[in-house]
Amino acid sequence: MIEVEGLFHKYKGNDSYSVKDVNFKIEKGEIYGFLGPSGAGKSTVQKILCGLLDVQQGIVKFDGKSIKSQRKDFYEKIGVSFEFPNLYEKLTGYENLNFFRGLFKKETEDPKMLLERVGLADSMNKKVREYSKGMKQRLVFARSIINKPDILFLDEPLSGLDPTTAKQIKKIISERKKEGTTIFLTTHNMFVADELCDRVAFINEGAIVASDTPKKLKLKFGNSSIKIEYKKDGRKFEAIFFIDVDDEKERFKKIIDKSEIITIHSGEASLEEIFIKLTGRELI
Repeated sequence: MIEVEGLFHKYKGNDSYSVKDVNFKIEKGEIYGFLGPSGAGKSTVQKILCGLLDVQQGIVKFDGKSIKSQRKDFYEKIGVSFEFPNLYEKLTGYENLNFFRGLFKKETEDPKMLLERVGLADSMNKKVREYSKGMKQRLVFARSIINKPDILFLDEPLSGLDPTTAKQIKKIISERKKEGTTIFLTTHNMFVADELCDRVAFINEGAIVASDTPKKLKLKFGNSSIKIEYKKDGRKFEAIFFIDVDDEKERFKKIIDKSEIITIHSGEASLEEIFIKLTGRELI
């Protein structure tokens, strides 16, 4: 469905590459997670895939056809949910969806139905400038699926949402997958990725450092870990250690000897812990 080979991208005025030799394939009907901290290159790759940035170096194909040769009907097939809402704030929620609905030639979803599904039915006639951040995020998500896309690009789709609304959005995403929609999801939330994604790729400083199913990544890289919460010099800290690694074991012993331990838990490695192990960075 989607093939990416040798993708590089450099922003004007920047000497270093934001995306470096990125390669991956996404099958039809698959949820593929692109995971990494802010500035890792996630959004840059997404913008290239949906045509907002040109391909500078490398190959991007949809169903074997280069993105460079795609025509206007390509945008009939895709839906995009941005992390930072880009909406017409002088229009109501319903007017926003109805406007975007009119941009497509194909059959679209009923705006009122979508607003109800994302919990905005009671606010559909309210101006978007009066919406909270979470409400705007829900509206952007609803807009991304109004054209019944074959490919859905989701950038931090659960950002700013309360647990109940997030659960509903995850349900809709899972439904779209079952209907055959191919989904490219970028996030720094490893719990969301673990729950939703068929396969994930860890991206750090523009490069993919590992890619597989969440289960296989845990089996391959996941060692027993210890998470502690401790106090030092009157301040509270948290840390994760992989005690089968000599350096980690020594660091763990030093904290135990010199700090006040508040809590300590052991368990199998999470995706977040594996990311930290592979990159030395936390997902912030």
